[in-house]
Amino acid sequence: MKDSILVKSGIPLIILIVAIVVAAIMISSRKPPESIPVETQAFLVEANAVDSQSVNFVVTSQGNVVPKNKTAFSAQVSGRVVSLADNFVVGGMFRQGDVLAVLEQDDYITDVQLAEAELAQAVAALEEEVARGKVAEQEWRSVNSIAPPELGLRKPQLAKEQANVKAAKAKLERAKRNLARTEIKAPYNGIVVERNIDLGQFVGVGASVAMLYSTDVAEVRLPITDNDLVYVDVNSSSAKPSVSLRATVGGITQFWQGTLARTEGVLDASSRVVYAVVEVLNPYDQGASGQSPLRFGQFVQAEITSAESHSLTVLPRSLLRFDNTILTVNDDREIAIKPVEVVRTTTDDVFISAGIASSDLVISSPVPNPYNGMKVRLPGDAPELPPEAQNDVADDTESVSMSDESTSGDE
Repeated sequence: MKDSILVKSGIPLIILIVAIVVAAIMISSRKPPESIPVETQAFLVEANAVDSQSVNFVVTSQGNVVPKNKTAFSAQVSGRVVSLADNFVVGGMFRQGDVLAVLEQDDYITDVQLAEAELAQAVAALEEEVARGKVAEQEWRSVNSIAPPELGLRKPQLAKEQANVKAAKAKLERAKRNLARTEIKAPYNGIVVERNIDLGQFVGVGASVAMLYSTDVAEVRLPITDNDLVYVDVNSSSAKPSVSLRATVGGITQFWQGTLARTEGVLDASSRVVYAVVEVLNPYDQGASGQSPLRFGQFVQAEITSAESHSLTVLPRSLLRFDNTILTVNDDREIAIKPVEVVRTTTDDVFISAGIASSDLVISSPVPNPYNGMKVRLPGDAPELPPEAQNDVADDTESVSMSDESTSGDE
């Protein structure tokens, strides 16, 4: 009885031990899973070929419009103002030679008449002295055979009368000039900025009559940095740079064309700039062509285009790295970091003179932590597959070709 109980209770233990042994054998004989190395694809970048192009640099600046000539006009003679021209008002336009004001002329007309009378007397005295000299010469030769002396021929008296005639002529010319100066005439085409006389006012010699601005040529002084000055050099043998001016007039943007005439040869000590002077011909006659006049005192923006062109590579400024290098892609699809020579940079572009060949592919997309030799790929490149995937592709291709052959045989 006891033996049967022991046998029954030992069977489960034996089964458990057998199960453990079988499990251990299975675990020890199991093969580990095959490990496939993970391959990371090369970094995808955007790259474009570059080429050099002819570039004319544009330098931007701004300034106020001023006249080339401005005159504090003064009277050359004194007198009372008897008339004023209708256009001799502030803002009035005039042409060269226009009579702006007239001073009282009576005294100056009298001076001319007196000078004419003195000249007539001097001429008569000269003619009389010439006649006396001829008579004296005849009388001398009638009684003497030797050459007569100069005093005997009255030559000193003749020279005196000739000098009196010259003095009388000079006095008449001065009287006529003073009479002409009673008409105050415009020295050039211009505009009246300020008038300092009025009807009935007595004007003395040298008194200020008006402030006049010439409208033949307007100037704009533009501050130019020392770095930009090389692109607006007016001393070269080529043509002078053209300048485009613009300003908003009545809510409409207007444009004018000028020429860079010169640069001031002094560097401003406070601002460290050099002033370039732009000239615009006939600024107030622009209205004839339907364009707004370029008025004095107006603030304008200017773009100076260099006369000399340069063969350069132009890239977006964002592609230039802090150390003046550019990321490129070589034929092996590897990054090549190339140092470049930068001629000029603007807000949007960078101009490169050397360091990049025309066949180089410049990377335009951001690349984190780039280095020389870094593998990259372009959007048009075929994807890189692991060997297993390449074998699968080959098998699929072979199966497709065999299926095509069997179909053609059935037909």
